[in-house]
Amino acid sequence: MTGSKRGLSRRSLLTTGLGAGLGAAALGGGLTGCSGAGGGGGGSLVVAIVSNPQMQDAMGLISHFRQQHPDIDVRFVSLPENEARAKITASVASGGGEFDVVMISNYETPIWAEQGWLTDLEPFIAETSGYNDDDFIPTIREALSYEGAQHAVPFYGESSFLVYRPDLFEEAGLEMPEQPTWDEIREFAAALHDPDQGRAGIALRGLAGWGENLAPMNTVINTFGGRWFTPDWAPTLESPEVIEAVNTYIDTVRTWGQPGAATSGYGECMTHFNQGNAAMWYDASAMVSGIEDPRSSTVVGNTDYALAPVMETDYAGWLYAWSLAIPETSQRKEAAWKFISWMTHPDYFKLVGNEVSWEALPPGSRQSTYELSEYAEISEHYAEPTLTSMENATQENCMVHEVPYEGLQFVGIPEFQDLGTRVGQQLSAAIAGQQTVEEALEQSQRFAETVARTYGWDG
Repeated sequence: MTGSKRGLSRRSLLTTGLGAGLGAAALGGGLTGCSGAGGGGGGSLVVAIVSNPQMQDAMGLISHFRQQHPDIDVRFVSLPENEARAKITASVASGGGEFDVVMISNYETPIWAEQGWLTDLEPFIAETSGYNDDDFIPTIREALSYEGAQHAVPFYGESSFLVYRPDLFEEAGLEMPEQPTWDEIREFAAALHDPDQGRAGIALRGLAGWGENLAPMNTVINTFGGRWFTPDWAPTLESPEVIEAVNTYIDTVRTWGQPGAATSGYGECMTHFNQGNAAMWYDASAMVSGIEDPRSSTVVGNTDYALAPVMETDYAGWLYAWSLAIPETSQRKEAAWKFISWMTHPDYFKLVGNEVSWEALPPGSRQSTYELSEYAEISEHYAEPTLTSMENATQENCMVHEVPYEGLQFVGIPEFQDLGTRVGQQLSAAIAGQQTVEEALEQSQRFAETVARTYGWDG
């Protein structure tokens, strides 16, 4: 369903699209010399990561890596998601060379690999005993490959689904289908919303960002029959399907959602649900690592899961993988791979289970994770919806119309970091009541038109 990608230079990625984007800071670094695949077996590594519970666990377990590799010193640069995206993109796109390992996703991987900015990991994988890259969930492995070669390996993968409180459903005489519609979700949210008890009917992201509020909202657009661009790159953000989808999402969270929805990202929504302050939450399937962890959740043992809500499609999930890659500018590629392979090896998952908890295992990357007896026992009620969602997270299953881009919850073009964030800001303002959905989409359409013209649209 997708068209071909368009190649961009480092400078054009930083300056293309809608203006400043990542700004002058991204252009400040010069391109450093590149080492070959065999260079840099030891030394000091700088690893740029996103601040999330799974990565915090990895940082806490780093002593195990140091015991195996005393000649390698690892220094983490850990940032919130939006900040990490900007800093990592700025460094890699400008050839700054600050980082030896970067945490990126299946959005960046094929785009950056096409530009030659990422190291081909196949030679390293082939030489690593017991690594077994065939064990990666197929849709995730394919999403992190370029021209058949992996240029990033997944730390954890995800689709999206719905978590809910079965006790509240039972008390209200409601029954959650295996795969609800958005009309049913709205009915449930209305019935379960109880602000006097401090409980929202549903938690949904509203925080602006292409990887924040647009992630769940794009799946709603898809299943309602909307899209960002037609195959000839005509923008469609003011189409009836997009308007209906966005109105549904925003009206749902404004009417029955959590307080402060316009500034709620993934972490805030998780806190609301974990503290018993939401009856449902639609978001990333990786949520299970937090929701089912008794260290942080008060609802452990009182949750159940359903597939992503649909309207006009068979499925409506997304596909995403927080992954580790080596910038081509790294001078310490061998050491970088030793760290990456440690953190994505099957043995690491056993280490997390034994040292942290089995609930904390990074989900959705390896099929063998779900075969570990300890994890299989605790994941019994969410393993199947997780794997079903990931297996079916394709454009053929989750979209109505053809599009010229890769991606479900994102548009797989370099300009989307800027475009998506700007559109996300407009929609966050609509959630906050600062403008109407129609006003937000009118401005978003203008942003999309600017990008579309760079792809040959002449409207």
